Amino acid sequence: MVMNLRSVALAAALALALSACGGDKDAAQGGMPPPEVGVVKVQPANVPLQKDLVGRLAAYRSADVRARVPGVLQRRVYEEGSDVKVGQVLFQIDPAQLQAEVGQAQAAVAAAQASYANAKATASRARQLAPANFISKSDLDNALAAERSGSASVKQAEAALANARINLGYATVRSPINGRAGKQQVTEGALVGQGTATLLTTVDQIDQLYVNFSLSVAELEQIRSAQVAGADRAEVQVILPDGSVYERKGTLDFSGDVVDPATGAIALRARVPNPDKTLLPGTYVTLKAVLGEQANAYLVPQTGLLRDASGAYVLVVGSDGKVARKDVTADRAQGANWVVSKGLAPGDQVIISGIQRAQPGQPAKAMPGSGNGAPANAAASDKPAAPAAKD
Repeated sequence: MVMNLRSVALAAALALALSACGGDKDAAQGGMPPPEVGVVKVQPANVPLQKDLVGRLAAYRSADVRARVPGVLQRRVYEEGSDVKVGQVLFQIDPAQLQAEVGQAQAAVAAAQASYANAKATASRARQLAPANFISKSDLDNALAAERSGSASVKQAEAALANARINLGYATVRSPINGRAGKQQVTEGALVGQGTATLLTTVDQIDQLYVNFSLSVAELEQIRSAQVAGADRAEVQVILPDGSVYERKGTLDFSGDVVDPATGAIALRARVPNPDKTLLPGTYVTLKAVLGEQANAYLVPQTGLLRDASGAYVLVVGSDGKVARKDVTADRAQGANWVVSKGLAPGDQVIISGIQRAQPGQPAKAMPGSGNGAPANAAASDKPAAPAAKD
């Protein structure tokens, strides 16, 4: 029994001695050093107002080719899906009836000219006889009126002849614009142009295209309120359905002022060069639209922005070496960053890595952060330290 009490007392004394040595060692080292955190120093700048949107491509110009005169469609001259030039012949309508109408109009012109010649000769004689009072005043007036009527009849007949010739020209259907001619809508032998202008095909100009998209009223107001006065940056980058980026950028050329009551959105349109004609109308594409610039905004890496019930905030390392919380206004995500409009000051050191070791009010050692959010000189800073080698 006495031996057991002595053993317990000896063990307790030994534990107290070891504790005292450890305390002395910690005291000598001055406690645990502050944790290292990766930071980025932020500065205000003009940031592009970028939006990720969905749009649809449309032809720059699209012309419906229709039969403007009645007749039987004789033949299609162009190759479907080929590029055509303005004035190129696309279809031929049977011109026989139109040619006959031209002949009738020519005959009417000849008859009007003959009547006018007779009336003109009568009026000329009346003018000669009138000074000697060989004809009455009423006969003179009638002769002059007949001359004027004959002249008007000639002009009317000539106008009818010109109209008949125009209609005959419409029998040869030509392309109204440069572009790509589509599928034939009516086959040969069909009667076209009866009552309404029959659609024969469509020609689309696609060497440049429109891309139509829309923005909500709230988004547009946000852009207008944040935009730098006088900024002239309005361009779009087209992302194709396979995820590839189209090499040529487009420019915004239309912004509607009327809200669509069905969607609550405002229509916008950009023009995209398409000289190789690789883009096709009707395709849905993703857009990265830059609609001006936002002044005095901060770009904060996404790893540095935190949220809780109070809203968005960041942790910064102050000039005193201590961590502080700053509530911020994060407008939108843009690439790998958040665009912050309020809450930060120039030169703030925002913590982007090692956030789990940073506590507001406690000291931290700021290290320059790399592009991926890790400390530039501590690739494994978040890993536990390796155990010390034993002697």
